[in-house]
Amino acid sequence: MSNMEQDRWSRVKGRLRSSVGEDVYTSWFARMDLEGVQDESVRLSVPTRFLKSWIQAHYAERVLSCWQAEMPEVHRIDLTVRTALRPAAPAKEMPAPVDTRRVERAAPELRATATTPVSVNHDALGGSPLDPRLTFASFVIGRSNTLAHAAARQVAEGRRGDPVMFNPLYIHAGVGLGKTHLLQAVTWAGNSGNERKVLYLTAEKFMYGFVAALKTQTALAFKEALRGIDVLVIDDLQFLQGKSTQAEFCHTLNALIDAGRQVVIAADRPPSDLESLDDRVRSRLAGGLVVEMGSLGEELRLGILKSRVAAARAHHASFSVPDPVLDYLARTITHNGRDLEGAINRLLAHSKLNAQPVTLEMAEREVRDLIRPQEPKRIKIEDIQRVVARQYNVSRSDLLSSRRTANVVRPRQVAMYLAKTMTLRSLPEIGRRFGGRDHTTVLHAVRKIEALVGKDTTLSEEVDALKRQLQQE
Repeated sequence: MSNMEQDRWSRVKGRLRSSVGEDVYTSWFARMDLEGVQDESVRLSVPTRFLKSWIQAHYAERVLSCWQAEMPEVHRIDLTVRTALRPAAPAKEMPAPVDTRRVERAAPELRATATTPVSVNHDALGGSPLDPRLTFASFVIGRSNTLAHAAARQVAEGRRGDPVMFNPLYIHAGVGLGKTHLLQAVTWAGNSGNERKVLYLTAEKFMYGFVAALKTQTALAFKEALRGIDVLVIDDLQFLQGKSTQAEFCHTLNALIDAGRQVVIAADRPPSDLESLDDRVRSRLAGGLVVEMGSLGEELRLGILKSRVAAARAHHASFSVPDPVLDYLARTITHNGRDLEGAINRLLAHSKLNAQPVTLEMAEREVRDLIRPQEPKRIKIEDIQRVVARQYNVSRSDLLSSRRTANVVRPRQVAMYLAKTMTLRSLPEIGRRFGGRDHTTVLHAVRKIEALVGKDTTLSEEVDALKRQLQQE
């Protein structure tokens, strides 16, 4: 490249920076290089296909006009993707050139591919992998998941331009109770008609995409593409970490909701228990429809088992599980749906590999490690406050108040102690639930009651009685 061409390129970049502003220039054009000028054509290169596609769609005319201000004879911009291993592709391998006549056609092309992997740095926009088995057709409905299923179907069947009934839709449940199944079903159904763009991301994939965009100085591009999605589906939100990533998620959430786009989120706890997230995010999440998927009842477990057996028979016609075996599995495997599927897989493997029919004796032997002891009841801080207030004849509002009288201080400390020992909540979260107190106040209360329980028999018996009440209610 001659010095004259390099000087022109520097002036063009200066014009471009003035035209689009410093932030946009840094995100889009800082890594654009001049490959050469030939006759009426200028060859430019960028490091990723994502940058190339977005520049073609949104800035082709701007780049061309900046060149024409320096070289009026230029009528075409050839934009290509370079790699770290070789120079820009030769002319015969280049895609169609960019010029002002292609601008209108390029934009819809980009929108159409916004949910496919566009580069190594931005493959988060391709979404997280989907399991073809996790559709609405294979989802078994029971008392514990009826509302969540109905809400997810309503989202999936919506059309572009329809008013959004509830936003965001927030589904929470324990491990293996069907959250991911519902979210992937929404994605499969939403994308099947090609009318709306539905993007399914785990929280981990969202974090990866945002961090990669920051490293490649294309964060603005990543944000704009993400906010162009019609339905954004985020799974396992409890794993979202990092202040900058959480801030970007908050901005994306607000932008999509304010624009009337649908957001669907799943986590293993309600919004109020996502302690690592900013208060504003938790408030926005709680402002939509929050639905809990409860534990699987025995009837629902039996339905899931029959569904899995039917799916297995589609590939192994001779596979059969007698009703007494299904009843036994539904009655004894109570933990989650994945254990139920694992049980059927074991019976299938044993039956096929050993050429033996499934019997109750075989089932008892093969799945004994899946029969787990019943989990202790999940205690909530609200339950603790209610039971303690009733025991000590004070009101729940007394426990949350700033009152320091003896008849309130001791019950409050006992309630904080029970919250720390009987739940998984952190000290700051417990403090927030007790009238916005500091975590050091909670720590003092916990240590105080621990010390007293060791030497005060009456208090020790009171605390044990409260624990029994909470486990039994």
